[in-house]
Amino acid sequence: MARAMHNPALMLLNDSPRLPLIAALAVRFAAIVTRWERQRRTRINLSKLDDRLLKDVGLTRHEARKEYTRPFWQG
Repeated sequence: MARAMHNPALMLLNDSPRLPLIAALAVRFAAIVTRWERQRRTRINLSKLDDRLLKDVGLTRHEARKEYTRPFWQG
């Protein structure tokens, strides 16, 4: 879930036409780590679903297991 940038420092970065290299790398790194964390949490939650709920989302137990056993860094 994306959060609005209300921090003044983040607003300044957002308004800059071109970020310094280190800031651009830090922002890219933060985005990647955030995506990894979301994937990790989603896969943990998927592993906890019972067969009825898996059917509701259109997955078999085998398909769900295949997804939730993937490493967090794989998209």
